[in-house]
Amino acid sequence: MTKSEGVGRSRAARPDGPAASPTLLYLMKQVELAVRAELDELARPLGLTALQYTALTVLERHPDISAAHLARHSFVTGQSMADMVTSLLNRGLIERHRDPADRRRLVIALTPAGRQLLDCLRPQVAALQDRMLSLHSDAEAAELRHSLELCRQALRGEKVAADPTGPPGPGARPHA
Repeated sequence: MTKSEGVGRSRAARPDGPAASPTLLYLMKQVELAVRAELDELARPLGLTALQYTALTVLERHPDISAAHLARHSFVTGQSMADMVTSLLNRGLIERHRDPADRRRLVIALTPAGRQLLDCLRPQVAALQDRMLSLHSDAEAAELRHSLELCRQALRGEKVAADPTGPPGPGARPHA
């Protein structure tokens, strides 16, 4: 199936009528909103929002980053991140210190309390991901992950060589 026959650009621009399927972008936004609502429910008892949880997971994967970098990776504005950093600092979940490589730069990192909070949420977040993927086989979940990675790369303008082996195998379902 070619792009013009499948989910290509022309489909999104002109629906086939009143019963036309929603665009892929619309479906992705619905999934994002549903996941965010579920994450809010999981994080709320611990005094966190989904966005704060996201920021903590970013710091877990990328320690010692600037607030601006954290904002970009957490999908919030610089001002929103400034407020979030203050809140997370006050709770002792993150710390700010000088970058050892560039003493002029302040960077942010998780504290042991921040790691402990993420460890507490990890099983619940994994269960949410498993529930989201419950109607998919392991191969379909791996294909979905691969497809979303390609979408992200395309939107970033990255050029990626085609992988003749296809998506990663069933073991490629890491938890958030």
